[in-house]
Amino acid sequence: MLEALLSGFADISLAQLVLIVAMALVASVVGGVAGYGTGALMPLVLVPIMGAEPVVPVLSLSALLTNFSRTAAFYRFVDRRRALIVLVTAVPTCALGAWAYTKLNGTGALIVIASMLIASVPLRRLMRRRGLALTDRTLAAAAFAWGPLAGGTVGAGIILLSLLMAAGLEGAAVVATDAVVSIGIGLTKFATFGLAGAIDTKVIAIALLIGCVAFPGAFVAKALTTRLPVHVHTAILDAMVLGGGAVMIVNAFAH
Repeated sequence: MLEALLSGFADISLAQLVLIVAMALVASVVGGVAGYGTGALMPLVLVPIMGAEPVVPVLSLSALLTNFSRTAAFYRFVDRRRALIVLVTAVPTCALGAWAYTKLNGTGALIVIASMLIASVPLRRLMRRRGLALTDRTLAAAAFAWGPLAGGTVGAGIILLSLLMAAGLEGAAVVATDAVVSIGIGLTKFATFGLAGAIDTKVIAIALLIGCVAFPGAFVAKALTTRLPVHVHTAILDAMVLGGGAVMIVNAFAH
């Protein structure tokens, strides 16, 4: 088993592995403080190294480990009722979105990932500026519509955070509830990608590497939540996401 996993790193250089590890640690800390970041930052490193097609399956599997660690760190803040509402309504459409993603070629996958990354920044800001308020019923409807984005793209977690905040959650409760929902969504995507044949040893090996590195990052993030001004790294993250997404779009049409 170990030998099979190690074979997944066969065509990846040591420098590339170091880059993946470094970005995974940074993304984990940012994600633990702001509630998002892993899905937005990791494609900027993974797409040039692996290509676009395996990126969503890799991040779906690594998200299971990332969000288990985040749940462990923030467990007492989880809002179970709202987590259940989102999971019940989003899981079916998430599976459809993941299945649709497996039908894309490399260029199509690159365009979908880049478009979602770029769109996530103004969408998050628009929802915050509008002061969107959701009841349990409208949260369920919004989660149903969000499911395909969660299944077929990366970076959709930013929208989920906005939905949870609009439903009345604040601070650590947002991060904790998002982590629990993301575990259910990650299991759904992993099962769908597995049935579609999109999971191989390379995907598993890279995902496990990211997930293991991210585990201590969640506890570092917990220590930073009361010390680090969120608006500073949010602005930096937005700039990186927009810039990286633009580069991906250019590369997609250059091929």
